[in-house]
Amino acid sequence: MDRSKESDIQGSVTARAEAARSEATGSDFLQLDIGRAPAGGRTDWLADRLRTAIADGTLAVGSRLPASRVLAAELRVSRGLVTEAYQRLAETGQVAGRGRAGTVVVAAPVTGGQPPSGPARSALPDPAGPFGTRARGALVDALRAAPGRIDLSPGAPDLAAFPRTAWLQAERRVLAELTPADFGYGNPQGTPALREAIVGWLALNRGIRADPGEVVVVAGVAQALGLLAQVLRAEGVRQVGVEDPGSLGTRRQLEHGGMRILPVPVDAGGIDTAALAAGPAQAVVLTPAHQFPTGVVLDGERRRELLGWAAAGGVVIEDDYDAEHRYDRAPVPALRALLPEAVCYTGSVSKLLAPALRLGWLLVPPRRLDAVIEAKRYADLGNPVLAQLVLARLMASGELERHLRFVRRRHRARRDAMLRAIAAELPGARVHGAAAGLHLMVTFDGDAAGAPAFDDTALAAAALELGVKAHPLSWHRMTPGPAGLVLGYASGTVGEIEEGVAVIGTALRRLREARGRRGSRRV
Repeated sequence: MDRSKESDIQGSVTARAEAARSEATGSDFLQLDIGRAPAGGRTDWLADRLRTAIADGTLAVGSRLPASRVLAAELRVSRGLVTEAYQRLAETGQVAGRGRAGTVVVAAPVTGGQPPSGPARSALPDPAGPFGTRARGALVDALRAAPGRIDLSPGAPDLAAFPRTAWLQAERRVLAELTPADFGYGNPQGTPALREAIVGWLALNRGIRADPGEVVVVAGVAQALGLLAQVLRAEGVRQVGVEDPGSLGTRRQLEHGGMRILPVPVDAGGIDTAALAAGPAQAVVLTPAHQFPTGVVLDGERRRELLGWAAAGGVVIEDDYDAEHRYDRAPVPALRALLPEAVCYTGSVSKLLAPALRLGWLLVPPRRLDAVIEAKRYADLGNPVLAQLVLARLMASGELERHLRFVRRRHRARRDAMLRAIAAELPGARVHGAAAGLHLMVTFDGDAAGAPAFDDTALAAAALELGVKAHPLSWHRMTPGPAGLVLGYASGTVGEIEEGVAVIGTALRRLREARGRRGSRRV
């Protein structure tokens, strides 16, 4: 036999054996390699590795440790060794047995020494807080992250009412019907089943007649705006009119998409179409059915003027963000139903089911449809298919319509509670937009010269110090206007709403008293 070949074979066998031993005595969990443990000290070594992982956050509170027999098999050690290591951590209160849930991390040790010199993550809470100037780029995110007992921020539905049972039943039926091929990459435009269901939903609830081929399924209105900004910018459209006051989130999304934002005034009739036509805006984003945050409806004359502006070449983007939630008025038709060839229409289930689903739709006129689908393809290859199919089933079965009727009753009761609380706790406040939606806008009269009565960010900051979150109206303005707040009522209980408004009333009285003292000192 050729000894060189014999040597090669023997070396190969040896290498494979070494690799096998390395694999057999190691675990993917924390990349543990028992071969590095000192002789006679394996239990101490494993306990120390686990303790360190808990201390540095690798194993967060709530994490589950592997079953002792599983980890023992991976490390090629006795189960008793692993059990003893777990027991040592249990004795110091860092882990606890939870029956079938296994062994769970319940507390991290308090470590001494100096704090780390730099941030552990890429982004820490802004030191100026949600109402500080340093947070201007992410105001809403900063407020969401801030601690608070009661959240009266606008934008969320009754999340406790999410139809868990109906969703789970629909998901089970969908999974039972899916073929293996359905788990592959889907159509970036959206599943045909959901696009057909969306068309039916919009026809019944918004008076819009469309073809499933015109629908692009998106990750909420935010993505729809981002895709449209990308497509319009490629066409040379750079200047976009937005309602003033209007959604801060919309402005930020468009600015991130490279658009120049132009404020267009809003009054009792909706967006000022004469001001829009007189300005340089090439496109406009608006909320005609329930203007955010004022709650007004775009009146008939201005609808005609807006559609004339669109017919002359302007691009209209209709954000129909919460039109289903109405209480004291008849339904308002969507602009898209009147001029489908000129209006880009977007909506979502964020205000009906939950923002976390990230499911919405965008209807695009034919001339831009291919470009939007292409942009969606390269953005994310399409939304997750399973959630799309579950939503399609809820829409087609009538379950989503039943849910809408249910939450309307709950939202109305909470709106009424907020109106009563404002009347009792905020004397002199003016309420806007109570007939529909999930929020109220509250304004406060200024002084005799027309100056704001106070800084509404100061009021919101004072309320947050007392544990209540709310949006100052100035966040949603680009030009000066009355001081005010935007208060969401859908996601809180009646008791929370009453307490939250009472706390805002306390903060308001303190601000007014402080202003009065400053005025008396000047005199």
